[in-house]
Amino acid sequence: MEKSILLTAGGTGGHLFPAQSLAGELKARGFVVELATDERADRYGQEFPARKIHIVSSATTRGKDPISLAKTAFALTRGFIHSVSILRRLKPQAVVGFGGYPTFPPMMAARFLRIPTILHEQNAVMGLANRMLAPRVTGIAQSFNETRLAEEFAATATHTGNPVRPAVIEASGQPYDAPEADGDFRLLVFGGSQGARFFSDLMPDVLEALDPALRARLKLVEQCRPEDMERVRARYDALGVAADLAPFFVDMPARIAQSHLVVCRSGASSVAELSVIGRPSILVPLPHALDQDQTANAQVLEAAGGAWCIQQSELTPKRMADELAALMNAPAKLAAAAQAAQAQGRPDAVKRLADLVERIGKRA
Repeated sequence: MEKSILLTAGGTGGHLFPAQSLAGELKARGFVVELATDERADRYGQEFPARKIHIVSSATTRGKDPISLAKTAFALTRGFIHSVSILRRLKPQAVVGFGGYPTFPPMMAARFLRIPTILHEQNAVMGLANRMLAPRVTGIAQSFNETRLAEEFAATATHTGNPVRPAVIEASGQPYDAPEADGDFRLLVFGGSQGARFFSDLMPDVLEALDPALRARLKLVEQCRPEDMERVRARYDALGVAADLAPFFVDMPARIAQSHLVVCRSGASSVAELSVIGRPSILVPLPHALDQDQTANAQVLEAAGGAWCIQQSELTPKRMADELAALMNAPAKLAAAAQAAQAQGRPDAVKRLADLVERIGKRA
């Protein structure tokens, strides 16, 4: 009789990357893995090691008017019925949810069918969707030792860390190479799996404000949205900056490892990868988030000495140029931050999470 596990996650990199890592580990342990997600996963699902990927209907409430509520209820009901059908066919030992509203139908279907469930919380603050599911699951896995808004679920919680992809583990073997005085300075800028227009708007002004001698040292890699590419490239060409621009880098872990400094958002996967690889970073949390989860993630790494957290509202081009100039002239400080970041990494997180899944799955 085959051993199977259903993973379910929202269709963004932040949700799918740890699920992808767990899928690989479970397959190595002899499990058949399938994934339930939404249509956004097309960008990342090609490399997902699942026997089958199911696109399940889901929705979040976009408004409180009767029509919006009815649409949400219809989508969730359709997703629940579809999920029950998937689970009855697959008969998994457990269902593991990685957050996002697409996890609702499969997780609730698993509870309906009395299948053990594990919820993985990537952030230092438990998100709303996970808080709604948490009282109904068998176990909770946490990325951070302390997770805000999850205190009431401590009895079912286990600190596993946030699983990272095999490419991240491979990249973590590359030691940090501190920049040399007057040598090339490799700067990586990205906004998470969805990109960030903020950096496309900010960074050309930052580099224009930078001392020309420092600007000449830069070797820049930056993630840009397709619609921003032409204007950003034109600005960098005018400034004489050597820049590699793309909407998405499939080899991002290797590019993190090659960098002297990373400037990025502070989503859970980004913070986990920076920690495991061990690279210093300036973290700019996504503003206006309901639970300020990215700020909480960044503050954990900053408190350990591995990053510098700057709120977007405080980040002018001059402020960033000053920060960048100071760090370009402080290789020892960067090396210390790289070491502090790596001390926070949990490269064994996927094994710890897989162990938890196996333990809870045996209760089936």
